[in-house]
Amino acid sequence: MGHEGAGVVEQIGTGVTSVQVGDAVLLNRTITCETSYTCSDGRQHICEENFLVTGKGGGDTCATIHDELQIGRSFHLGAMAEATVVKEAAVVKMTKAMLFSSAAIMTGFGSAIDAAEVKVGSSCAVIGCGGVGLNVIQGCRITGASKIIVVDLSEERLKQAEKFGATHFIKADKEDLDFVEVRQKVKELTDGRGLDYAFECTAVPALGAAPLALVRNSGVAVQASGIEQKIDFDCELFEWNKIYINPLYGPCKPQKDFPLFRELYSQGKLLLDELVRQTYSLDQLGKAFEDLLAGKNAKGVILFEDN
Repeated sequence: MGHEGAGVVEQIGTGVTSVQVGDAVLLNRTITCETSYTCSDGRQHICEENFLVTGKGGGDTCATIHDELQIGRSFHLGAMAEATVVKEAAVVKMTKAMLFSSAAIMTGFGSAIDAAEVKVGSSCAVIGCGGVGLNVIQGCRITGASKIIVVDLSEERLKQAEKFGATHFIKADKEDLDFVEVRQKVKELTDGRGLDYAFECTAVPALGAAPLALVRNSGVAVQASGIEQKIDFDCELFEWNKIYINPLYGPCKPQKDFPLFRELYSQGKLLLDELVRQTYSLDQLGKAFEDLLAGKNAKGVILFEDN
């Protein structure tokens, strides 16, 4: 929705010091005030003052105006425009060579390394092998998980997941919404114990509780896809001492995290170019959305003429 992007700085405002004209930058949606309760508590990604999804008010001083009307911009960025004006906190300078099309990956990767804090030698499951799921797989691999089980309806996506670090593969049945069959297969792969971590990456509300069914007692279930609809839970799934979290954007601290990602990318440990299955020009935007909804791409990217 234009909430991820990268480009070149064309102009800077008064007082901007972190970037100069001509710098290549990543855009990020974590724009913090540094003084609210959540910021001072180390959770800048959910800043109480500046976290407005559409950017229709509340101090969006970089608003986009058309015919005297303000246009809502996802997370204050508007990266589907040929040019956008953003706050200084929304840009991070790119100091390593990186394709613009490969520059935005935080949600899945951060859910594994920052939110769940996957431990070395642990066992994980990733439900759904789209863009978010593949980055969760990478996060689990880089943190040292020993077993990474992937679950998807598509044979092609399961095969693709191996490149990113998956070790075991389960082709799900579309009718098995309670994950009865998947749960049994996971138990067989974990000596009946269940997993340390499980991540839901499908955005399908019916699967919102699925990771709880796969983790062991006191395991961690992560809803990483951003489901916002009402979900019914069987409270028995929470026994015993299971933890269920719904992290936003990682959680991400861009000025700290993005340099780490660039370094991992430059070392060949974090696969980003391989995520982009298709690029589109701006006049192909309709086709890009059709492919997104059809699940054709792990990641599709809009490129402008001078990229």
